[in-house]
Amino acid sequence: MNSLDLYERRALEILPESIRDYYRSGAGNENSLSWNREDFNNFRIRPRFLKDVTERDMRLNVFGSNPSFPCGISPTAMQRMAHPDGEVASVRAAQNENTVFILSTIATTSIEDVAAAAPKAIKWFQLYIYKDRKLTESLVRRAELADFKALVLTVDAPLFGLRRADLRNKFSMPQHLTLANFHHQVSSMGGSGINEYVAKQFDQGIVWDDVKWLMSITKLPVILKGILTKEDARHACNIGVGGIMVSNHGARQLDNVPSSIEALAEISKEVNDEIPIFFDGGLRQGTDMFIALALGAKMCFIGRPVIYGLACEGQSGVENVIKILKREFDLTMCLSGVKNLSEICGDMVVHKNYYARL
Repeated sequence: MNSLDLYERRALEILPESIRDYYRSGAGNENSLSWNREDFNNFRIRPRFLKDVTERDMRLNVFGSNPSFPCGISPTAMQRMAHPDGEVASVRAAQNENTVFILSTIATTSIEDVAAAAPKAIKWFQLYIYKDRKLTESLVRRAELADFKALVLTVDAPLFGLRRADLRNKFSMPQHLTLANFHHQVSSMGGSGINEYVAKQFDQGIVWDDVKWLMSITKLPVILKGILTKEDARHACNIGVGGIMVSNHGARQLDNVPSSIEALAEISKEVNDEIPIFFDGGLRQGTDMFIALALGAKMCFIGRPVIYGLACEGQSGVENVIKILKREFDLTMCLSGVKNLSEICGDMVVHKNYYARL
């Protein structure tokens, strides 16, 4: 297959209905879910021609690591529902393609097993601040010991959003799987007991001081995932976080919030390179990556396309998804007249209304 859309179509055909809908669906009426993809069409690339682009370089430096191109794998829960190898296949694909893999706390493979499967991969760990702070701290320590390079704190989920497809399907994780990162705390419980325990740990009282607490217990950079406004971005800068990820959680939390690409411009203007901005939401092709980088992102991440590649072809499917994006992004760079990431500047992308005013 030669596009991410083809992988999506095939995966949605072969996955069982409840699992398919869990990965595919969004919150509420799924307006934001549609906007995440559609709003890329509101931007226009302004290419520069007659430039020597014979040699192009997509590499970047992030927290001391050097991914081969500016797109990594977002934290996506319970990947063994899509394929028996789950997170192991995805992290090995990231290792082979030399890009960042973010492991979800709510994974079906443990921190330690993921680290052992791909010791050379660039790995970050996504987490929540739970009611039991000792539980949160234990996850941080395990990630540190397993050589994860950053922590990605999800800030937009005091509760999980209204996902009507999951309610209709009475979704539950298959009984042969479990949330593998919690066996250390509740080893006496079976899968359903662990799931119930984790669900009760979500804390609706998390505030900015809790972010400061997390930063105080680790030397790893802390990235806040789920930022959608310049106000929250400013607060994040002021307390000195390691970075932010502009994301609406795959449009799975609150409907009618802006698409991630729609929110990016005002946030990057506010941050003004004080801290790195990462991007997640709706990206499906190389031109989408180019638009996000021109609007201020340092690096992009994909979630659902990885699941779809995984469902279709396991590790090789994930690798091919990454390869497709690499090829498309390289082509976009060439045809836009840039030979490295530093040359992708803000005036190379404009909103479509720019031309309506001429």
